[in-house]
Amino acid sequence: QVQLVQSGGGLAQAGGSLRLSCEASGRAFNGYVFAWFRQAPGKEREFVAAITWSQATYIGDSVKGRFTISRDNPKNTMYLQMSRLKDDDTAVYYCAAESTLHPSLIAAPGEYDYWGQGTQVTVSS
Repeated sequence: QVQLVQSGGGLAQAGGSLRLSCEASGRAFNGYVFAWFRQAPGKEREFVAAITWSQATYIGDSVKGRFTISRDNPKNTMYLQMSRLKDDDTAVYYCAAESTLHPSLIAAPGEYDYWGQGTQVTVSS
């Protein structure tokens, strides 16, 4: 079955950087959209970024200019490079995958069937 295994994250100071990875397995992912979401305590799950099979990227407004998403298709692995971190970036980060999605649906967490286990990112000022 499909598995998404996340790594990276942890503790960083405000203004610092962290990188998250998400390795997918269990099937071929040709055409799949990979995405990152995050959820802070007491808040709804928030779209962070997404990348299509053809490397088109979508970045959430709250992280635009600071976070970069990328993927290595032969390795079925996706990355989130987080820079200029802020306190508000503190959350549990989740990777997600879904077969071809219309661009209007890419930021909707309910459209994704496959999820990673989540990883905590804590930013201290």
